[in-house]
Amino acid sequence: MSTLKAEFLAKSYKGRQVVKSVGLEVTAGSIVGLLGPNGAGKTTTFYMIVGLVPSDKGKISIDDND
Repeated sequence: MSTLKAEFLAKSYKGRQVVKSVGLEVTAGSIVGLLGPNGAGKTTTFYMIVGLVPSDKGKISIDDND
């Protein structure tokens, strides 16, 4: 079964850290939601996972392939 894994993702904008050391693992068929207050980094995290925004640190892989 396919697995999406994000490890230690981090992102800063203009010196302000908006995502700090986020990690998650999702298997095929799972339904996942990111919850948090405005400005918590949910959208930025999603954008890093799908490749729209480069992460400053961390690793994203599918089935252990970067």
